[in-house]
Amino acid sequence: MAVLTGAVSWGIVPLAYDNSNLATMSWDYRSNYLKSANDQLRYQVQWIYSGINEGVEVGNEGDVVNVIFKVETSVDDINWKTIGNIKKSRDVANKRYDNGSQPIGHRFTIEISQLVSDQLSYSLCPINKGTWQSPFYGGMNGGLTMQDNVIGGSGASGNPVSQYNVSENGTFSRVRVSATFEILNANKEIVIATTTPTGSTAYVLSYPPRIAVINSVNQFERDDTYYYTQFLHDQNSPSADRSKRFLTRCPNWYYDNTENKVDYHKSVRMDEQAEFLQWYVFSTYDGTSPTQYLNYYEIYGIAYKSDGTTTEFVLADFNSLLSTAGANDPLVEFGHNQIRMLIQNVSPDFINNNAFVPQTGAGRPYLTSISPITATVEKYRLNARGRYYDSTLPVPAYVNKTLSATNWYQIDRENENIPYGYVRFHWLNSMGGTDSYTAKRDVVEGLTISRDVIERKSGDRTWYQANSGAVSSAEVNVADTSYVSDTMRGGDIYKGGREVLGVIADRVQSVYTEPLNKSVAKWLEEIMLSPNVWIEQDTDATKRGNTSNPYLRPSTKGYIPVIITNSDIETINQENGLVRFNIEYILAHKVQTQRN
Repeated sequence: MAVLTGAVSWGIVPLAYDNSNLATMSWDYRSNYLKSANDQLRYQVQWIYSGINEGVEVGNEGDVVNVIFKVETSVDDINWKTIGNIKKSRDVANKRYDNGSQPIGHRFTIEISQLVSDQLSYSLCPINKGTWQSPFYGGMNGGLTMQDNVIGGSGASGNPVSQYNVSENGTFSRVRVSATFEILNANKEIVIATTTPTGSTAYVLSYPPRIAVINSVNQFERDDTYYYTQFLHDQNSPSADRSKRFLTRCPNWYYDNTENKVDYHKSVRMDEQAEFLQWYVFSTYDGTSPTQYLNYYEIYGIAYKSDGTTTEFVLADFNSLLSTAGANDPLVEFGHNQIRMLIQNVSPDFINNNAFVPQTGAGRPYLTSISPITATVEKYRLNARGRYYDSTLPVPAYVNKTLSATNWYQIDRENENIPYGYVRFHWLNSMGGTDSYTAKRDVVEGLTISRDVIERKSGDRTWYQANSGAVSSAEVNVADTSYVSDTMRGGDIYKGGREVLGVIADRVQSVYTEPLNKSVAKWLEEIMLSPNVWIEQDTDATKRGNTSNPYLRPSTKGYIPVIITNSDIETINQENGLVRFNIEYILAHKVQTQRN
């Protein structure tokens, strides 16, 4: 056993709290609590020892030869799983740009984005549900299976609760990395460094700040890297520099309520049951005192009628996903640090069946239900807001505080009167959330078919033409009135020649979008680029599932997976910059056919 010489410390990490060096990869807003799993996630350990620079080879007792990085992930910050142990020798030696000297110490660097992103996929909220059952394991997840034998009741004799696999939230995870060290001992053998010369416990460089990662992608030419300024929700109100957006790139938002700054009012229909806002919340602390928490955290909405009047409403299904403030009444206060993904259904149908009148005083839960989207409502807007009791006011009272950008929606009341119905798309968007869009024009459906064909020798036609009567006294033939298939060889022309061994069929569909401006077209490109796309359909199976258990499946509609095969862009109005997409796709579930 041996103890490493010198000192080890973290160099580059994805999250840092100060501006001490440029290794944090940003000159400002270094506290990047939220990162993309598909951007570089670099971790570097520095080993500093007198007389050792990057050009010096190790050879003495206690010198660091390798660093073993342990990479762990968790959705709940409690149950951590190891996804990789990476042994890394020192980085290639460098020279200083200013004087050509060798930097002091050795550095060991890994990049883990591929390892982490492989743990993430998607999470869907059931159609007509308000939110996930759990922020960590709820929803319909594409993540890794964690458990498939959930038991209810007491002990091993309990009854199975579900026949379905339970998996992690697929769009979000937490990451931590630690390091142990391989060093030289007195015999020049490579051993694990220990806490003492005779100890058996390995020396571990403890975790740098943990980070949260989402299944998003950033394009170099147009996207921000540091979500702290744009997509992270906390106790602060939005601003031009920190817009606090929801996890979508749909251009129907602005950081405040200024409607004429919005590029697009997202179209929604009254019969739609699945239109979701998804976001990552870091903190709900209101900032007024160390002990003051939000008493309310809600999606606040205003419905605008054609006569100019408005109706306020709130949605708060996602409150069930929030942690509470310790020993405080869970119906009164929420916890300070949340660090989790949230989702809320904001479709017109769901709003009308689940919205409440905003309260002005104390007390939860919400008391008075409301159906704000009436026949005369033309549009509505939504934002996240909090409410807390401000005791510092001359007259203490509850104060509302806007906590996110504002998203705008337009009610589409066009009748669906075409042979093939409108196509409602849902997809994993580039921010790791779920987006939706209804395409309504020129819906076409067909089949693409291929066949496996074999060739069989044809029957003897002579027998087909032969008389069944006696040919000679030595032969016995089938009587004219008899039918014995095995002996009627001449009648088997229904077989032979080319035969189909099997049929491979895919149901092919295509649909056109509405005319789109440039910003909306850029957003809808994501349908073609996403690895996970669904259409929303009523099927016999989904209807039966709803009948069997309307609590688990609150809608007769289901998510049907599709594969986008092609997309064409047509210029509709060049002067006004309008285009439309023709989206072609096949159902992911193959058409079932028989085999010979």
